[in-house]
Amino acid sequence: MADERWLDELSKDPDLTAAAGDDVDRLIESTLAELEDSDRRMEQGRAEPQPEPEPEPEPEPEPPQPFQPQIPDIYADLELDEETDEAPEEPPRRRRRLATGWRVLIYVVSVLLVSFVLAIFGWHCADDVLALTKPDRDVSITVAEDDTIEDITATLYENGLIEYPWLFRFYCWFSNAEEQISPGTYALNNVYDYHALVNGMSGNANRLVRTVTIPEGYTCAQIFTLLEQEGVCRAEDLYEAAANYPFDYDFLTDLPYGADNRLEGYLFPDTYEFYSVKSEEDNDDPDWTWPEGAVGDDAERVIERFLDNFQQRFTDEMRAAIDELNVRLTARMQANGFTEEEIAEGQLDLHDIVIIASLIERESAGADESPRIASVIYNRLCSKDYPLLQIDAAVLYALGENREELTSEDLMIDSPYNTHRYPGLPAGPIANPGLASLEAALYPEETGYYFYALDTDGTHHFSETYQEHNAFLESLETAQ
Repeated sequence: MADERWLDELSKDPDLTAAAGDDVDRLIESTLAELEDSDRRMEQGRAEPQPEPEPEPEPEPEPPQPFQPQIPDIYADLELDEETDEAPEEPPRRRRRLATGWRVLIYVVSVLLVSFVLAIFGWHCADDVLALTKPDRDVSITVAEDDTIEDITATLYENGLIEYPWLFRFYCWFSNAEEQISPGTYALNNVYDYHALVNGMSGNANRLVRTVTIPEGYTCAQIFTLLEQEGVCRAEDLYEAAANYPFDYDFLTDLPYGADNRLEGYLFPDTYEFYSVKSEEDNDDPDWTWPEGAVGDDAERVIERFLDNFQQRFTDEMRAAIDELNVRLTARMQANGFTEEEIAEGQLDLHDIVIIASLIERESAGADESPRIASVIYNRLCSKDYPLLQIDAAVLYALGENREELTSEDLMIDSPYNTHRYPGLPAGPIANPGLASLEAALYPEETGYYFYALDTDGTHHFSETYQEHNAFLESLETAQ
């Protein structure tokens, strides 16, 4: 047959056979087999009629299969690039954020922390400028002829007089201090603020260190007069500072500005060293007057020395004793029929203690009897029978002068300091008390005395009743 011949010729084609190999052989064999089978069926068909085949049910269509190409073996060594399912790109991860409450808390804490740091820094700067907590320590320094502000600042810093050189240089620039400072050797102190340090290096030839003792019981007016006489400060400058300068002490918080005696009771009596324009030779000159243009000490610094001393002497233990004293006085007032409102008004604070201590200071003949004088004052404050303190020293303070005796007219002066006319404590302290009087006001004796009078030996005689008191006064008149 022609087909067989074609296949036979095809199988003998050496080029095709070499190219296709075994696959062509298998293809030819399978094709020849199919041709033989076809010829055999055709011959049988011509010999016997064949019944028509029953129609076979059409097979259900199969779902289309995905095309999968078959690769001949000659290409078996080739590898198709398999399509790989690329993983979808992951979205960029979002940064985890803190909850709103935590963010607010962190913000508030940060603000508070920064505020705290700034407050501490501000306090240290203020302390350096104003010398609020520096120790009392004398230091001698020398300013050379060719020293600049930087040189002077370095000297002050090396001697511990300032803590922040940049701050002192700024102050000098702001206040034109360079024009005020002169060459020389100066005695300075750690308690000097920036203003006092500059004044201390002003080169005033008459500026000397002077020791001044303030007696216990002196009033502000007496202290200011004494300091002017000692060449420390002019009295008018001291009055101005006492009335209007904003001294930063908790015990002065509620005291109104403007009065010359605003600081009465708080200028602690003691011995101090101040700068003075008065030399030892000037002490013998009865006509000595303040030199024109002379600079003594700084008025604010002088008063701060008094107030610092008071703050150190009036301890925390003494402050706590005020509460204990109020407890005892409250019990006594309740027993004597005081109303709750009267008891509330009778509660004492630090300023009241200073007032009582000043009364004790001016009335007492010595520290030994001060607690007994205090007992008389408290007995009257807690009594309905003796609402008036009747202290002559308070009347003298209202008069503004010292007298040996008071007249009946003096005793009726219309003043909040007149304890012969108005009940309770006077309007304010009448002197600057010492430590013994402050302690007596806090720790009074427990007595039944309501009266006292000065005896011929310079001490006081104490009495429990008015009759006993009058009898003692009559005995004094008889002795004269």
